[in-house]
Amino acid sequence: MNSPDYQHDNSAGTPLHSKPTVPSESTAQSEPAHRKPAQHSELDHSVPEEGMMHSGHHHSRGFSLLWRLIGRDEGHGHKPGHSQAHAEHDYTAEHNHANHSQHAGHAAGSNHDAHNHSAHTAEHTTTRIPRVVFVGNPNVGKSTLFNAILGADAAVMNAPGTTVMIESGELTYTDPATNRKENWELVDTPGTASFASMSPDEEVAAQTALGWGSHPDPQVLVITIDATAPSRGFYLLSQAIDSGVAPVVALTMTDLAHQPEGIEQRISAALENIPVVSVDGRTGKGVEQLLAHIHRQIHNPVLTSAPAVDPLPGEEAFATSGWDGVRTWLRRNADRRFQWASWLLTAIGYGEAGEESEASEGVHTSEAAETAATGQAINTSKVKTASPALATHLTLSDRIDAVLLHPVWGILIFLAVMYLVFEATTAVAQPIVDFIDNQVRGVLNSGADWLTWQIAGQQGLDSWVHSLVVDGLIDGIITVLTYVPPMAMVFVMLYLLEDTGYLSRAAFVMNRTMRLIGLDGRAFLPLVVGFGCNLPALAATRTLPDERQRIMTGLLIPFTSCSARLSVYVVLAFAFFRKNAGIAIFAMYVISLVIIVLIGLILRRTQFSDLKNQPFVIALPHYHIPRAKLMVVSVAKRLWNFIRGASSAIMSMLLVIWLLSAIPVSGTLAGHSAQNPEINTASASAEPVQDSFGKVSRVEDSLYGTIAQSVAPVFAPAGFGNWQATAALMSGFVAKEVVVGSLSQAYHADASDSGSRDLSSALRESFDKSSNGHPQAAALAFMVFTLAYTPCLATVVEEKRLFGRKIAAETVMIGLLVAYILAVAIFQIGVLL
Repeated sequence: MNSPDYQHDNSAGTPLHSKPTVPSESTAQSEPAHRKPAQHSELDHSVPEEGMMHSGHHHSRGFSLLWRLIGRDEGHGHKPGHSQAHAEHDYTAEHNHANHSQHAGHAAGSNHDAHNHSAHTAEHTTTRIPRVVFVGNPNVGKSTLFNAILGADAAVMNAPGTTVMIESGELTYTDPATNRKENWELVDTPGTASFASMSPDEEVAAQTALGWGSHPDPQVLVITIDATAPSRGFYLLSQAIDSGVAPVVALTMTDLAHQPEGIEQRISAALENIPVVSVDGRTGKGVEQLLAHIHRQIHNPVLTSAPAVDPLPGEEAFATSGWDGVRTWLRRNADRRFQWASWLLTAIGYGEAGEESEASEGVHTSEAAETAATGQAINTSKVKTASPALATHLTLSDRIDAVLLHPVWGILIFLAVMYLVFEATTAVAQPIVDFIDNQVRGVLNSGADWLTWQIAGQQGLDSWVHSLVVDGLIDGIITVLTYVPPMAMVFVMLYLLEDTGYLSRAAFVMNRTMRLIGLDGRAFLPLVVGFGCNLPALAATRTLPDERQRIMTGLLIPFTSCSARLSVYVVLAFAFFRKNAGIAIFAMYVISLVIIVLIGLILRRTQFSDLKNQPFVIALPHYHIPRAKLMVVSVAKRLWNFIRGASSAIMSMLLVIWLLSAIPVSGTLAGHSAQNPEINTASASAEPVQDSFGKVSRVEDSLYGTIAQSVAPVFAPAGFGNWQATAALMSGFVAKEVVVGSLSQAYHADASDSGSRDLSSALRESFDKSSNGHPQAAALAFMVFTLAYTPCLATVVEEKRLFGRKIAAETVMIGLLVAYILAVAIFQIGVLL
């Protein structure tokens, strides 16, 4: 099919990295495509003469060369053998020294490059597994497709920017024609609208796709395009095509497209020789066809070209500017890519050529074109221009959004949804937690007692080994098990919110609130992730384009109530507010949001007074009905990752607590009772008992209790100045998962004076005593302190890694100060009420 004139206009720019004679279109397209992709060294500026498809001008691996040139100048050149070898695939580098003379500045470094990259010369053959990189806009189903193929643990959320890390894995593909097996490396990248990246995660996506720096060159790019909004994907597609890497287009959501019938064929015809396949990662539809296209592109790559762009500057142009220079160069050609995307949209039947031209007339600068083409302006104009009926007809999705995105109703609905989430969590999970804490604990303890008696009799029951097993190992196991039900329910609810498409809309609704503190809806997404875990939330700040925004968001994330804190809320809420436990837990999340806003306002007017508001555009995903099978798989993965990550921290910390509680300090019970008025009369008048390692009569008499008692008076104004609560908060600095275990261990180990008692009754008795008859106020203060102070040691380490030591220290200090002030204020107000 015929392309618009600008696609063939060589006056606008020469080919990317050489100046050959431009072949005619008919001649170029008649050339056979049978050669395997050549691996070029930094010296190799030749273009393979076969296996290329031309559309108006000679095309090459110019972009790929550009990335390697810049990477070499910055000390990150391509390294031979970077990927692991696979003996079945040889990628031989060729040199065309005639072309070298056409490039200024290359001769001086020729000997050096030839020495360092000799493995890429014609005399040397390298072997490596073919690398297949998945790229696409946010929310196009890229990560879902990646998981459907590989089953990797990539983050799959129905909200932009959640795949914040590169996920990779190895796939063994069997060619159905020859039954021959071969291995590929598949790589998933963060969603991006353009290779002219703005945020850090977009930069990672671009550099991975283009083989920049330490990233190996890919053999195939799988460009994932949402058929319901192809204009945004077409712009990225134009950059991917001109990268010189063999492309395959994966078309998603075709059933929801404006004109779903034959859309795959229309796009395939418009793109001529680029493979196009409709896929659905949720059902697996089209996956086998996609793999077959990838296989063909690896062995017999078919390349074409997108719009003509400005001539590639010489290598020296990027020697000092690095990636910023590349980004500037890409944006300078944005208007032509915008026009090509507009033409392609018309070519597939989404509008008349004249209409598309009118939609583009308002773009007068390359910067504006880049903004438009990446979806921040093009989407609305093209939908309205291409089909006026779409602009006036309100779909069911539009009607739902009119309510969910309302500035008032939207916020109220968001709060109601959050309340239902945590009400459902407590209603379903708490009976299971009670069963584990009482019945399962009793069975395990009885079994340990019986086994110890059979082996060593009463002497064994009195030994420190039995104490280690019961108070250390079994208590740790029970603590981990009690986290499973509430965590599973939270993950189920979050999956439903993510997969239905609601969380992205929540970010849009909260944009106005976030503006008050100098942030926007993009910052709300990492904060939402923080309600699951603060560590991935900090990693998600890389989706923000401004460094100051990232730092400020990083300071606020520790105030999001992570899932580890939920276990503390559940135990305290059911111990003190059983009939209103759901409301008490929901209140913690409301308080969390209030704290974030208040601290944000303070930071906005002090440390971040120079922070400027950024434009906020978010791609709202289509509403989906979640699939039960995918939900079970996703929840199981998240739950297993939580258990695997938390269990070691919980068990290790509880064993340390047991060790400290097994070391006697005071010597005898009577000696310490005289100094401790909290010890009841019966205990105080008991016969003195000599303590020894592993046989401490009361935990207060241990090293653990002594340390906690020395700090406990600090929390007396907050109503929980007892040593057990203080010890739990101290251990909670390492990990919040340990708080409940520490409380359980302290109260169960200290139950000898009153017989066996469950944790709830022990908490009520202790808090009633420490608060002078105001246990509920003290419990609420304890919950708020748990919410506000440092979530865990790992978060502090991550803050230091991302933002530096100063910001990490600031996070700890702000958290402790806010937590203490709020806890004291809540308790004192509760006493007055």
